[in-house]
Amino acid sequence: MTRDAHTHGAEEICEQSLSLYTRALQEGDIPAADAADLPCAVNAGLLHPDLEDSHRLRPVPPAITLHRLLRTSAERIADERRRESQLAEALGPLMQIDNGSTAADTPTVTALGGTEQINRAISQAMADAAREVLCVQPNTHYSDRRGETAQAVAFARDQALLDRGGRIRTLYQHTLRHVPLVLARYEQLRGDAEARSLDELTDRLIMVDRTVAFIPANPDGTAALEIRHPAIVSYLATTFDRLWRLATPMYPEAVQRPTLNGITPRQQAIASLLIEGHTDAVIANRLGMNIRTARVHIAKLAATLGSESRAQLGYLIGQSGILDPEG
Repeated sequence: MTRDAHTHGAEEICEQSLSLYTRALQEGDIPAADAADLPCAVNAGLLHPDLEDSHRLRPVPPAITLHRLLRTSAERIADERRRESQLAEALGPLMQIDNGSTAADTPTVTALGGTEQINRAISQAMADAAREVLCVQPNTHYSDRRGETAQAVAFARDQALLDRGGRIRTLYQHTLRHVPLVLARYEQLRGDAEARSLDELTDRLIMVDRTVAFIPANPDGTAALEIRHPAIVSYLATTFDRLWRLATPMYPEAVQRPTLNGITPRQQAIASLLIEGHTDAVIANRLGMNIRTARVHIAKLAATLGSESRAQLGYLIGQSGILDPEG
């Protein structure tokens, strides 16, 4: 390694310098020649010349080094903030000038990659929120440990919005009404938070102040789209509002859905999908349950209607009137 080849930011501490610094702390001092190719070790304030022997370097106590570097970092951040303020003051008034190109040049759909970037974008949007957040939370996000992690990340930013006087409206899949993670969320949140549930939902959606929306960009949720196009956001908001009116309240006051002719609401949802010809696996996926649970409900539905075969079950469902909106 040469002095010219070893270059990076003046305040950065590279792995080689940190290793040399660790050795100096353990041994008390090191030969100055050992740091000849690592000027950053001295420039960053990790090592300083021995006053009694100019050919050796002594380590600066870590507490002193940390304090100095943190102070330098804080000063740099303050400088950036001042620069941001100056830019906003200089360019802000110019944003009022509409020359026909501003809207076209502003990105309205942004691709986000990775959980960290997605969470950072959502957190930033919610930090700027003044009124409300609308959410659609399908079953898949609570089926494993990732659900617990997602809840922990979301709780602080949700509570901050509620503390500012905002509100949160969330649509869950009906299978989540008794999931501990969901129940615990509403036991802990303080403020205007309300939740309803449906048997079937769209994919995940987070909408902030009806101006920006986040939706998945791939099946596993590791990519997302940040949407700021007014027409698209308005369309998504309208869809949410219509689903909200159809949904069953679950918090703050839960509503028990009625049983019709001995058929539970869950079995009614299954019956609706059965007569469309869906397989057990598709029904389970659509309603957010495992296939074994779906088959148990199908068996109970068949027993209630007196069906002896899948084909007969479809006929009996049609004859029973359980899917008739008039009851």
